[in-house]
Amino acid sequence: MVPTTDKAVVLSADAGHRESLRLLLRGAGYEVMAAEALEAAAATLRAGEADLVLLDDSLPNTTVQAVLTSIENLPIAMRPRVVLLCAGDAAQRGLWLDQGIDEVVPVPFEPDELLARLRSQMRLKRTVNELDRKVRNSEEAYQVAQTAFQALAVTEKMTRDAFSLGRVLRIGVGSLLGLAAVIAGLFFLYSHKTEKETRRAYSVIAQLEHSIQSQEQLLASAHRLSQDPANTDMVQQREILKQQSETLKQKLAAPNGSDVNELRKELEETTSRLSKLEGSNQAAASIIRDYVPSVCLIHVAVAFNDKDTAQRVRYGGINSDGSPLKDSDGNTVYTTQGRAPEVRADFFGTGFIAGDGKVLTNHHVVQPWWESDELGGITKQGLEPVLAEMTGYFPGDPMGIPLGISQISQDADLALVHGDLSELKRPILKLDSRKEAAVSGEALISLGYATGLDAILARAGDDAVEQIVKVTGGDPKLVLSELARRKLIRPLVTQGHVGDVLPDKIVYDAQTTSGGSGGPLLNGQGGVIGVTFAIVRGFGGSNFGVPIRFATPLLKH
Repeated sequence: MVPTTDKAVVLSADAGHRESLRLLLRGAGYEVMAAEALEAAAATLRAGEADLVLLDDSLPNTTVQAVLTSIENLPIAMRPRVVLLCAGDAAQRGLWLDQGIDEVVPVPFEPDELLARLRSQMRLKRTVNELDRKVRNSEEAYQVAQTAFQALAVTEKMTRDAFSLGRVLRIGVGSLLGLAAVIAGLFFLYSHKTEKETRRAYSVIAQLEHSIQSQEQLLASAHRLSQDPANTDMVQQREILKQQSETLKQKLAAPNGSDVNELRKELEETTSRLSKLEGSNQAAASIIRDYVPSVCLIHVAVAFNDKDTAQRVRYGGINSDGSPLKDSDGNTVYTTQGRAPEVRADFFGTGFIAGDGKVLTNHHVVQPWWESDELGGITKQGLEPVLAEMTGYFPGDPMGIPLGISQISQDADLALVHGDLSELKRPILKLDSRKEAAVSGEALISLGYATGLDAILARAGDDAVEQIVKVTGGDPKLVLSELARRKLIRPLVTQGHVGDVLPDKIVYDAQTTSGGSGGPLLNGQGGVIGVTFAIVRGFGGSNFGVPIRFATPLLKH
């Protein structure tokens, strides 16, 4: 392996883990500083001397936050990439990403995968540094242009003075004046255009950094999610709870120094969850059988327009292997000219049939930039996100169905979309907006495509995933078409209970996550009482749903 000059800081309160990480990174060619606490590495971080910071969750949350705070004011080129090793669930990992961690790696991890993720972060850092360099060059060029104009003003004054020396000099001075003006003008236009293009590219790349996955990343994501208990249906959940219950009973039989009270409490909670799940399973079975076919995965492709010219942002070119063209520094080339493919970001959500040719979902599913800090910030860089394509994939249907927006609610996070569903012959879900339909403590069923494409691949099996990724090259649209052709698209079904019913939201504990937005929430009688729209951060397994009564005005049109 070719040694790297990247400098890494490893922070872990666990001495053994810290040393193993230090040796792993050192063997990969990093220059490593390992420390137990932030204080030992604070000076290095504040000076911007680290390229990578690797943390684990043996550290207090306050320490992780302090690391982020210590680097937030550094110039972009000096800011390290921060990677966290986390043994928590998907919701916890998502929370850390939202708080500014660049990459969260689930624990346990494979050393080769961890090193690959770190190399990916280093490539992103070099890309960001190069874009920052170009922006600074553009700003310097702009300053030079201003200086040229100031020089031009002085030249004009000198020229007026020179006219008094004689007519003979007029032609020569005029020519020099014109030439100076042309040079200054061209220099200004070039620097202004370069700065604008650079900022636009930076914004798009920052967004796509989170949405584009290579074939290897798709395979890794699918494998990781296949091991995640959150990505399981009701049958699997019941088996997992049974296994947990047996394990806890064995630990109680031979405590081995463990806290017996804590084990008993955990066993009681597990037994209670299992009892509730088994008690409602029989009644839920018929509801699920009838309604699953009517719940679709929604794939939304977002493109970007230049605000000034209304032209689409495209790749600068495509190589023979189908990959985007890169410049000599390894950066993807973007442009608003030519006929190369558009730059697009892919988003996923859930919808369900709520009327004749009508699919109900969330506002933020059909317009992912709505109330999104990440996509909303792109508009400040001269770009406008636009809906390029929206497709619904129903269980058992080998083809996706094009969808269009019919109406967006002004009162809640809901939207109604339409499509040609005449050939599907799927049942329309019954909406139950009665006050007594949603009662705190009552059983609830959640249907949706939590974690979107990755979770569907995870449930397809390793062999199928490898074949699909190989055939499609990892392109999201082609992957979905292949999954539909193989009839592998099916929503995740989870059970839980209504926690609280508020005027504008329903709180419930059935598991879901991003991608599950727009999915129906069903009561024990099979009535839709709400639509999933948000996760309660920091309160694992709890989520928000929009009460179904907010959908009534949409469905009247």
